Amino acid sequence: MGAQWKHKGRTEHAAAKGRLFTKLVKELIISAKAGGPEVGSNPRLRMAVEQAKKASMPRDTLERAIKKGAGLLDEPVNYELVTYEGFAPHQVPVIVECLTDNKNRTATNIRLLFRKGQIATTGAVSWDFNRQGVIEATPPEGGADAETAAIEAGADNVEPGEEGASRFLTGPTDVDTVGKALAGLGWTVSAQNLAWIAKNPVQLEGEARTEVEAFLEAMDADDDVQNIYVGLK
Repeated sequence: MGAQWKHKGRTEHAAAKGRLFTKLVKELIISAKAGGPEVGSNPRLRMAVEQAKKASMPRDTLERAIKKGAGLLDEPVNYELVTYEGFAPHQVPVIVECLTDNKNRTATNIRLLFRKGQIATTGAVSWDFNRQGVIEATPPEGGADAETAAIEAGADNVEPGEEGASRFLTGPTDVDTVGKALAGLGWTVSAQNLAWIAKNPVQLEGEARTEVEAFLEAMDADDDVQNIYVGLK
């Protein structure tokens, strides 16, 4: 791992899929609010739309979220980004990003979830992470060398991803430029975002790893939790 933690079975059950849609809708709203409702001129929104489609979100839900974020509907949107730092069981470092319309509710819930670990002050964990752009992409038909693509597209590094994909790492301001360059080289970009990448991820096995996974799953189940970054290999 060492980057964004994703619950492997999150889309397998109705309740879990509902939570996923909640997170995707929030991202659509925030993206449209920040950069406008036009996908062509808003790269963050473009990625959010692609992720929503990949999750089979109904079209009317997707379009309503974009309109809501862009202020085209009467309903006000006041989500705030709140970040918490701490440790999962066995002192595994964790950064939790929340999008919330009620900071008091979120703070109470996150503190309860951290009881099986340890919540920390701002900066106590993030010093051991790098803020980087992450682009997930699959090679063109017939294959391509990921390291060569990384050099040509201007990525800082590349590592194996899931299901034949590669993860290209960039500077925080270079995500969209590198993503477009990869697309120009024939790669299919499935996701791109800013993430916290652990500098020194730890290796855990057996019962210890199971405890950490259970902690992360419980944290991910909270509707206000948008992203979880963990220093775990």
